[in-house]
Amino acid sequence: MPMLTSQTRVGVVGAGAMGRGIAQVAAAAGHDVVLSDAMPGAAARAGVAMAGTLAALVAKGKLDEGVCAAIVARIEVVDAALGDNVGVLADCGLVIEAIVEDLAAKRALFTRLGGVVAPDAILASNTSSLAIAAIASDCPSPERVIGIHFFNPAPVMPLVEVIPWMGTSAAVRDASMRRVAAWGKTVVVCADTPGFIVNRVARAFYGEAIRIAEEGIASYATIDWAMKTIGGFRMGPFELMDFIGNDVNFAVTRSVYDGFFQDPRYRPSLTQLRLVQAGFLGKKSGRGYYDYRAGAAMPKPATDDNVGSAIVDRVRAMLINEAVDALNLGVASAEDIDLAMVQGVNYPRGLLAWCDELGAAAVLSTLEWLQSEYGEDRYRPSPLLRRVAREGRRFRT
Repeated sequence: MPMLTSQTRVGVVGAGAMGRGIAQVAAAAGHDVVLSDAMPGAAARAGVAMAGTLAALVAKGKLDEGVCAAIVARIEVVDAALGDNVGVLADCGLVIEAIVEDLAAKRALFTRLGGVVAPDAILASNTSSLAIAAIASDCPSPERVIGIHFFNPAPVMPLVEVIPWMGTSAAVRDASMRRVAAWGKTVVVCADTPGFIVNRVARAFYGEAIRIAEEGIASYATIDWAMKTIGGFRMGPFELMDFIGNDVNFAVTRSVYDGFFQDPRYRPSLTQLRLVQAGFLGKKSGRGYYDYRAGAAMPKPATDDNVGSAIVDRVRAMLINEAVDALNLGVASAEDIDLAMVQGVNYPRGLLAWCDELGAAAVLSTLEWLQSEYGEDRYRPSPLLRRVAREGRRFRT
């Protein structure tokens, strides 16, 4: 049975923003950490960047200088995780992969790692949407493979999705949950389905907002205003996509769409594809749905409460329907679905609890109108929503 304690050496493969964030979380919890990357110099640069981030927290009075020094000292940075230096991970009891979101690359890495680490070491993927079963398939002792999905930035965001695939041992699942919880994270457990909880349910936040804009009902700025001011969301869908990166957001949407055999509920948008093709990736490229270049003026929303309420009703109904369907198909418990959306993407409240507040019949009515108006299967109500509305029940007690 795998035993993960604060003395377990932790390996992190992939020194991008997610990898170095995960390394920081583990080191802050007292673990010795090996942060590695196959790209020459990447791990060293990540170490410097992490030290700078921690020093900035010290300067702001948010972190003790001694604690900062201890975290930095616990992290060893190593190049070439897939090359000659892969042996540096041999004594790690837990290795978390945070490399490029490419199935072939992840499978190759897990196959290599499986032959290097101890037989009872746990191998985890930080993938946001790829199948854990597919990643584990060629790995020696695949029962010790699991998904441990952090949210960016990992040191700040409280949520972690733990995803056992159908062959993950119960001991590995339980040990992973306990260790991540010991790191101060909120753990939810979900089935190995496309997008898990958060990236599955959140597709509607982006996709339906884009459809509303494409139909000329409202501008990007107006939709963002409505979702924040009336809906209570921390960020609007278009500013959030620009913040995440339209290339990243589009890739996750395509992955979920393909993972569900082209279910129209998750169909990607031509609008977002054109932005990606044009290189308008959002803030990081200077242009996205909005123009962030020097001197560019941000567009002003049309602050019409009637239009805004219609926008919120439509997007919210789609979000609730997706959360209900995730519950219906056993992706996660009602509690974990609501917890994931609040702590993973800062939604104003859990979607199932929100449905209870609005009334399942009211949400169902909105979806039935959309399905009748558009004649599209993307608006089909979940069978569970229909049952709860018919029986007058609630999702949360």
